[in-house]
Amino acid sequence: MKKDFKAAYLKAQAELEMLYEISNAMHATLNLEEILYTILTAVTSHVGLSFNRAMLFFVNEKEKRLEGKMGIGPDSAEDASAVWSHIEKHRMGLDELIETRSQFEHLKKSQLNKTVRSIRIPISEASGVIALTAMEGMPFIINTEESKQKINNEMSKILNLENFVTVPLKARDKVIGVIVADNLFTKKPITNDDIHMLTTFANQAGMAIENSRLYERTLVLSNSDSLTGLWHHGYFQYLLGQEIEYASLRKQSFSILMIDIDDFKKFNDTNGHQAGDAMLRSISSILKKISKRIDIVARYGGEEFVILLPATKKQEAIVLAERLRKSVEENKNLNGITISLGVASFPEDSEEKETLISHADKALYKAKRTGKNKVCT
Repeated sequence: MKKDFKAAYLKAQAELEMLYEISNAMHATLNLEEILYTILTAVTSHVGLSFNRAMLFFVNEKEKRLEGKMGIGPDSAEDASAVWSHIEKHRMGLDELIETRSQFEHLKKSQLNKTVRSIRIPISEASGVIALTAMEGMPFIINTEESKQKINNEMSKILNLENFVTVPLKARDKVIGVIVADNLFTKKPITNDDIHMLTTFANQAGMAIENSRLYERTLVLSNSDSLTGLWHHGYFQYLLGQEIEYASLRKQSFSILMIDIDDFKKFNDTNGHQAGDAMLRSISSILKKISKRIDIVARYGGEEFVILLPATKKQEAIVLAERLRKSVEENKNLNGITISLGVASFPEDSEEKETLISHADKALYKAKRTGKNKVCT
């Protein structure tokens, strides 16, 4: 009896220490992508919960569906063997796995991650057990023929699910997502202890995700221009500094576009400030719509805007600038308003922030001075 009690005590102590370590890792950042990566690394690592694969889905309340966000795990048995051998050989702990971001790099080419990110599941009983987990806010284990009747067959084929467990992610007693985990390659049985640990962990993970979302909403509000909803001048300066560091490290190019609305003062004086504000919002909308998702669009001040184009060489930036210019010129709702644009590129024009902005500014001034409604470098 004493032996059993001691074994149970040591096991509980080890589990608490592991959860403490995972919790610290999750709370080391407020970046949502890094938190999701940390969560799924903890679920799949040998020093964590030791599942072969883990997939995470978020609840989209507006669309009433679950959306795949991230999947971590090998794509094949050979891949699994190589990954686990490397981790064991180098005796990598959870902190090392997260810091080296080996799996984070793997995500870029992971078929599992691509598949998970493409999945949309309506939240209804007909959608199977993953949706049911979100609806009922409770875990499910699928490891018997009877329980497999709850699986949506299509989803089972897409994710190659056999025996697996689903647990809800909760924050403030509200389900915000679902974690799906399995042992596809080792075929290790999923026990009640596994489900208990995963559920306990999921409750911590839900709060970490919610904190990140609150932080990001606060970040957006505090660094956005209230009129246009774009990033403001100060935050753009910060992001530009970050991009210079990133591009320098990876020997990459990027470009910036400086944009000015032609004859805006005249328009404002003729039509009034309300019409001027509406014009600024319309131009902002066009800039956002035509720019790529990764591009950073900001209001630089007054009627001036700036766009940071990561991994974009000068010639590509000129093509986008011309598209923007043409879109504004041809927009019938803008009553003939046009824009002028200046282009500068890193490292071609400069490797220094202030000088790079100065080059874009001079190019913009050249466009204004030589007739307006044009793109200059």
